[in-house]
Amino acid sequence: MNQLINNRIVLSGEVIEEPLYSHEVFGESFFTFLLSVNRLSGQKDILPITVSERLLSDSSLEIGTRVSVDGQLRSYNIVSDNKSRLQLQTFARELIFMSEQLEDENSITLEGYICKPPIYRVTPFSREIADVLIAVNRAYGKSDYIPCICWGRNARYCQQLQVGDRLDVEGRLQSREYQKRLSDESVINKVAYEVSVSKLAIKRPTE
Repeated sequence: MNQLINNRIVLSGEVIEEPLYSHEVFGESFFTFLLSVNRLSGQKDILPITVSERLLSDSSLEIGTRVSVDGQLRSYNIVSDNKSRLQLQTFARELIFMSEQLEDENSITLEGYICKPPIYRVTPFSREIADVLIAVNRAYGKSDYIPCICWGRNARYCQQLQVGDRLDVEGRLQSREYQKRLSDESVINKVAYEVSVSKLAIKRPTE
């Protein structure tokens, strides 16, 4: 399976944090930075990007620089306080500098398998929502686990889905701030990342 077909994300926006060293793999260094992407509503998604030193060799990603990132959405398990937490990062395969005139972009397409029963609920304001976790295959036998959130008709559709169903998903990656209460009654602010789904369909075995 072509990795750019079953997992592709395109983000265009403004750099709000310069690249910081993250890790090294087979002698190749990787860096992370934060990209701010405007929504149509005027809100902003603040999204973490991982980029190879190869893509930074002839460029300087200063704060305020506008760039377009073409890559994959990947998941990692981070262990903190003896608890495992899923973390999402956009892995850049291509980095292009943009002019000020070009609009922000946030689009993602995924093909994967449902790995947990979808959770459907209705909010106090009668908004229908469904949480779906899908596993997207990656090279070398790995998989990325991507949390998705569906709305309205798509949320109702999720009620018929089962673990193992193969899905095509289109949407955008969003950041969401929330508060977590600790055991000592103090509260900390945290950020969650998820794919907000605009299109969703079961992919039949013959497709």
